[in-house]
Amino acid sequence: MKKTPLQARSDKIYARQIAFAAAFLLPAAKFLETPSILAANARGDLLLPALLHTLVQALVLLAVLYAASKSEIPLLERLKTRLGKGIFVVYALYAAYFFFAAVLPLLDLEKFVYAAFFDTAPTTFSFAVFFFFSAYVCAKSLKSIARSCDICLFLFLFPFLALVAMSLSNADFSSLMPLFGTSFSHSATAFRRTTPHFSDAVLLLPLIANLHYEKGDGVKIMSGYTAGAACTLLLLAVFYGLFGSLSGRTHYAFSKIAQFFPALSIVGRIDLIFVYLLSVVLVFYTCLPLQYTTEFLCEIFRFQRKTYLSAVFNFLLLIGVLFLNRHYDRIYALISGDLNFIFLIFGIVLPLFLLFLPSPPTPKPQKKEKPHA
Repeated sequence: MKKTPLQARSDKIYARQIAFAAAFLLPAAKFLETPSILAANARGDLLLPALLHTLVQALVLLAVLYAASKSEIPLLERLKTRLGKGIFVVYALYAAYFFFAAVLPLLDLEKFVYAAFFDTAPTTFSFAVFFFFSAYVCAKSLKSIARSCDICLFLFLFPFLALVAMSLSNADFSSLMPLFGTSFSHSATAFRRTTPHFSDAVLLLPLIANLHYEKGDGVKIMSGYTAGAACTLLLLAVFYGLFGSLSGRTHYAFSKIAQFFPALSIVGRIDLIFVYLLSVVLVFYTCLPLQYTTEFLCEIFRFQRKTYLSAVFNFLLLIGVLFLNRHYDRIYALISGDLNFIFLIFGIVLPLFLLFLPSPPTPKPQKKEKPHA
């Protein structure tokens, strides 16, 4: 069987790289607005909706990995065999989904860059540099995502541990007590409002769909996701321990938690070095759904080269962000409020249908012919 460009370009994806994505790439997206949204809605119980999200996504990821483990043939090839030309409907649906899912990370990253990296008012096109990098990344194959996950091991782990270590001495974890101290309605609202920020399993789905599953791959990937979830919960606890009742109005948690470290008054804001390193991980994360969208569009329209598509796509994104940032609050309320069911459908419900994907028949071993006398 002749491989499609998508399959041929994705043969070098390894379970280790997907595990690194779950451990070091996905948590970074929850370090911007997610802590303040959780704190504003769930108050002192912000860990509860975050833990519920983590458990739900872990179950979805387990279901996807179980479906992948049924055969060494990648999920994508099995879907193509099962659906035939109907696979293009799947491509179209998830291209639209990932494009939609990229809106909030783009707006969050733009606001964060303007707040953290500029002492004076930025120009209108200051954020345009991101789209040059995004156009370059989107023109690459899925292998580039896997390689960036290897890089994120170094860009995420040391800066994260350093920021947390600098914050622990000032954190008052009694602010989180008592557990379950607020009504369930507050936790439910926080869960609903942060659904777009915790759609983790679907972001790993295209990588897992191209994985030639081997024994032990599921353990590696789930271990990575568990480590990433632990990092997220730890940062949430430290963040609320530092800011308490002010947490709901304190944005960009990871850039703020270490600012009370006593030594900073002597050596200066060395914590910003770690913030800048984690910001690189945020750039990789923000490019992730954009790269998926470009990949699926290439499959739908049979483009062999993605350079021109990537350039046009990112130029349109730049124009769109310049318009949407004027309506930031409305867009945020719409996506995390009335439209959050889209994340539930594409991030939870549809991936579960992979459980019903039949396993391909095991080829029968050929009988050896006896040599003639």
